[in-house]
Amino acid sequence: MSVFSVFARLVEQLADLLQPLFHASAAAAAIVLFTALVRLLVHPLSRAAARGRRARAKLQPRIAELRAKHAKDPKRLQQAVLELHAEERVSPLSGCLPSLLQLPAFFLLYHLFSSSTIGGESNGLLAHRLFAAPLGGRWADALGGDGVFGPAGLVYLGLFVLVAVIATFTYLRAKRTMAAGPLAVGPVGAGDGEQMPGLGAVGKVMPFMSSFTLVTVAVVPLAAALYVVTSTAWTAVERAALYR
Repeated sequence: MSVFSVFARLVEQLADLLQPLFHASAAAAAIVLFTALVRLLVHPLSRAAARGRRARAKLQPRIAELRAKHAKDPKRLQQAVLELHAEERVSPLSGCLPSLLQLPAFFLLYHLFSSSTIGGESNGLLAHRLFAAPLGGRWADALGGDGVFGPAGLVYLGLFVLVAVIATFTYLRAKRTMAAGPLAVGPVGAGDGEQMPGLGAVGKVMPFMSSFTLVTVAVVPLAAALYVVTSTAWTAVERAALYR
């Protein structure tokens, strides 16, 4: 029995348990619950990433000294900063691990709700819906049916609005954080007077991040889109708690 067959049965069983509460949308609720479980499992790594970020912030005065010392030698500056991180056992890439570990769960859902058969049998998951929208459908299917404001189209519009609200919350919180606690630091090779690593870039990349999320929600099966939206909301709340 493949991992896809096992997971499909787990989703079906969880949907059966949730059916008295969520009725026809029980499978969608099961996916949201599955997403929350994945994020709970990854949460210790997110906490470690937050500690690493604070540790990197503490190194910034020393990095500023290195920047002044090697101002005319960018290669030597980069090497010196890497040596400092190694000496203090601080990884500049620690924040990437939680996101990378979530990719298998996303692709698992993508595969399950993109395949007509699982383990040689008809894929019963495709019969499940979120309100009027099939979990195996895409936004293009909704547009080709009753249009943008049809029953299925409204489900996607609700998800798009939710993504926009989360992006706005994250952006405004990042701006408040930068205004309240600026640190004269930045990435290697940057000028002085920049914000805590990562925060200064949020304002520049946020429109692209939110656009990428919206495109993802629009083109993947609705089940995978639910994973993306739920995980994005979790990330916003988690970061507000860890970086307050």
